[in-house]
Amino acid sequence: MEQKELKKTLGRSAAMATVVGCVIGSGVFFKPQAIYTATGGAPGLGVLAWLITGIMCVAAAMTFAEVAILIPKTGGMVAYLEEAFGKKVGFLAGWMQTVLFYPAMIAALAVAFGQQAAIFVGDSATVPVAILLVLFVVILNNFGSDVGGRAQVLFTVCKLVPLFVLMIFGFLRGSGENPILTPMVGEGLSVGSVLGQLMVSVLFAFDGWTNVGAVAGEMKNPAKDLPMAIVGGVSVITAIYLIINLAYLWVLPADVLQHEAAPAAAVAQVIFGDAGAKIISVGIMISVLGTTNGFTLAGSRVCYSLAARGDLPKSRLLARLNRYAVPSGSLFLVGGLGCLYAISGQFNRLSDLAVFSCWIFYTLTFATVFVFRKQRPDETRAYRVPFYPVIPLVAIVSGCYVIINQLFLAGSTTTLLALVGIAVTLMGLPVYVGVHHCQKSDGKA
Repeated sequence: MEQKELKKTLGRSAAMATVVGCVIGSGVFFKPQAIYTATGGAPGLGVLAWLITGIMCVAAAMTFAEVAILIPKTGGMVAYLEEAFGKKVGFLAGWMQTVLFYPAMIAALAVAFGQQAAIFVGDSATVPVAILLVLFVVILNNFGSDVGGRAQVLFTVCKLVPLFVLMIFGFLRGSGENPILTPMVGEGLSVGSVLGQLMVSVLFAFDGWTNVGAVAGEMKNPAKDLPMAIVGGVSVITAIYLIINLAYLWVLPADVLQHEAAPAAAVAQVIFGDAGAKIISVGIMISVLGTTNGFTLAGSRVCYSLAARGDLPKSRLLARLNRYAVPSGSLFLVGGLGCLYAISGQFNRLSDLAVFSCWIFYTLTFATVFVFRKQRPDETRAYRVPFYPVIPLVAIVSGCYVIINQLFLAGSTTTLLALVGIAVTLMGLPVYVGVHHCQKSDGKA
């Protein structure tokens, strides 16, 4: 049977737009609270964290792209880690994404939606609204990827409206009298440990750059345009994040923003009053809904890919497609875990758990560049990460800094959360061994 190839129609601008569209979501609307809480109400390091993390993500995405183009297999990170470190490591990456990363991200986004909806329905409805949102998105995606895809286009357009409105009117109507770069952190706080906490918060807002490899097969000239799309896309995102955070501070000081669960809505309230703030809040909710939809779609496909290989308990059920060619069992598993996590009502804890868990495997993926350069020195590479080995080392060191900070420097509660993430990830090992032992037993029988 003849294999159809993807049409190579994407130029540099389209690829850059794809990167921007995949990344910008909800974090920029909600994370300022966690950021300025970590800095003790001081603005300086909070602002710089957006720039520092943006540079880190450029290095990470450029490194990730070489691996993604070298190994264009379904499964993404799971496939890369299997090739480099063996099937168990690859499975653990997929297991982590299925039971931790995607459900925690979905839950965090749903809680953020509920917090924003509290403006209309009251604080007590935050968790019920969050659970209803997850169920709505799961049901929506059960009607086929074309339905979810069309909804995603609408959400992507809508997400940009509140961003640009807040940026423009924040500077026009804000007082501009609040401190921006000083002090760096509050009294008695360490810049080193605080920066690690800030990077985890900001990485939530940047998540999505790993999708960059997915567009490579459809690019006209990936070797030339992909690095520019990555650098350009993440640079645009960094600029947008920096500008909107400056706009927030133009309106409200950092020591006020640290107490606002929905900082963007608080800024809109000052700029536009009650009626205008509610309109902006609806735009933010649509943005969050779109991001939740994207993560639900992606998470169910990771679960499906593991189940299709027989790597999960009840794989046949999870890999079964409904009449719309959608893995409904995988959708309900990832969505159900998202509902369970959302009961906590903890946006920042859930997003930190998701970021920490995935960055363990992102950092391992950066290391695969060195593995594959050694294992396959003569293989043709359409794209090579520039300034090798400096750029990959920047990505690896940055990733290790985030992981070490969460484990040892960020406080007992954060350490406990990180250890829980590691424990749940490692639970995948007995699952993997048990499933494959049962398959061997069935085969002998």
